[in-house]
Amino acid sequence: MSSASQFFAERYSLTGLDNQFTEEEQQFQANIHRFAEQVVRPAGQQLDRMSAEQVLAADSPLWTVFQEYAQLGISPEFVNSLEPLQVARLMAILCEELGWGDAGLAVSLMSAGTCQRLAHNFENEFLLENIPEDAISCWAITEPDAGSDMVDFNDQIRHPAAGNRRRNCTARIEGDEVIINGQKSAWVSNGTIAQYAALFCACERGNGPENVALIVPLDLPGVSRGKPLEKMGQRPLPQGEVFFDNVRLSTDWLIAPVERYQEVAYVQLTEANAGMSLMFTGLARAAFELALDYVHERKQGGVPIIRHQSVQSRLFHLFRKVEMSRALARRNVEYTFSAMPPALIGSLAAKITGTQTAFEVASEALQLFGGNGLTLEYAIEKILRDARASLIEDGCNEVLAIKGGALLQLPESA
Repeated sequence: MSSASQFFAERYSLTGLDNQFTEEEQQFQANIHRFAEQVVRPAGQQLDRMSAEQVLAADSPLWTVFQEYAQLGISPEFVNSLEPLQVARLMAILCEELGWGDAGLAVSLMSAGTCQRLAHNFENEFLLENIPEDAISCWAITEPDAGSDMVDFNDQIRHPAAGNRRRNCTARIEGDEVIINGQKSAWVSNGTIAQYAALFCACERGNGPENVALIVPLDLPGVSRGKPLEKMGQRPLPQGEVFFDNVRLSTDWLIAPVERYQEVAYVQLTEANAGMSLMFTGLARAAFELALDYVHERKQGGVPIIRHQSVQSRLFHLFRKVEMSRALARRNVEYTFSAMPPALIGSLAAKITGTQTAFEVASEALQLFGGNGLTLEYAIEKILRDARASLIEDGCNEVLAIKGGALLQLPESA
């Protein structure tokens, strides 16, 4: 962190315009920020220049990040031992700082605990006993023919004229056994490295169209992976297809009974979008800080360009947007983890706001760099690419907004 952003952080602290953090929370933030600055960001910059295959190699910096993260002690057991409001406040710090370091790695690290978190949320003792704490998870929901529409878990926004939705992955339940066939698309985060998948898919058991959510150990016979995905942004995030060919496991691996699928999907979508809002608030903060440093260093007419009023005004709006996004993201995550049930509409609003803010701030920050912002010499071009992906990730913002609008509709108006 150079002089301008260092001065700003010392003046307003890493917490931004929030003086409610306890000493323990401030120390936690300092530790995570140090990890993000010294481990996550350098690794992210290295991984961004590597092929998708190289990211997965045994000597890849990706594994160093996972190893160093494990040393921080933020285990599922530790998190689950805290009160809900404590969890929310620590998650707010953790996700923002990791997103500040590298958005793709932040998504990977946070996705890695998906299966353990679902087991805890639904008090499933079998899953808690059979999923190792340090196992890497993925959330396998998106399919080649069903992407963002998968967030409409109760068909609330499905058009009446739409035909039957084609499903690419199905779990057939026969007695106490589940048989899985099909595939999940290349956009599964951690799909190429996960040991366990939280699989959300169609269900066949003779009762008509249904869905099911279950945990699948990915070392079972019949599971295979596709090639890692090459993409524009968030390149450090390993993504790829997962295939199932007559994969068999017991019904003990169901997260909850089939009848509770909508509840499982509601909770998972709410928590996932809460996390996205925080991580991309962190990315927006990173873009703002890069711009803050640059306009103090870059000189035109013999003076730093920060002295130009137009630059001051544009920089201020970046600061304003970051604080706006942070306020909503933190307020929402506290509600998400302390209310029962959580509010999906709040997380949808926070995710859309956080990711849109990230893209806007990164884009305007790059504009302040001028032509230099387009070169690989400066990190801002990577941040812009990472931010752009977030507008589609975990449900594209347009579909999420339709879902949010439907939640505002009174039942009798449907």
